[in-house]
Amino acid sequence: MIQNKHELRSAARALRKRLAETDPLAASRAADHADALPAARIVALYRAMGSELDTDALAAALEAAGRRLCLPVVVQRDAPMEFRAWSPGEPLEMDAAGCPAPLPLAEVITPDLILTPLLAFDNQGGRLGQGGGYYDRTFAERPDAIRIGFAYAGQKVERLILQEHDIRLHGVLTETGYTAFK
Repeated sequence: MIQNKHELRSAARALRKRLAETDPLAASRAADHADALPAARIVALYRAMGSELDTDALAAALEAAGRRLCLPVVVQRDAPMEFRAWSPGEPLEMDAAGCPAPLPLAEVITPDLILTPLLAFDNQGGRLGQGGGYYDRTFAERPDAIRIGFAYAGQKVERLILQEHDIRLHGVLTETGYTAFK
């Protein structure tokens, strides 16, 4: 049994990498379920890094459905993220955390729904992230935003032990469909 978050993150990263290698079409199948997501006018995505589930097909599906898109931007490493308007194909630059983000001239907007990458999730809305705290700080600052994980179905675990600062998700979108948490 894995006891600490460092070991759990390491095992979850390895699993996610295997899932990405064995199922390269998972992101496209997940995008096929975009219409099952909760209603939201402005949706925050992320630009996938490493083995994170790619959001390109989902971005196209959401934009085709008339939803406005934005991406998170780390402006300060210890602060909540801000969100800047974005459409597929627009230029990006690295933010303070080294993640692709819209240019500073892009409009800062407030998303109704935030899609987040993750390393593992459970049926109670628990989410294991990379450990930087960016999403938890952002979720705490934006309690009204709908929080949805975007992941491979194989990243589901039986139960995550959450700490006080960990904020639960409202649901998860995978290649097998959308699941809302109670």
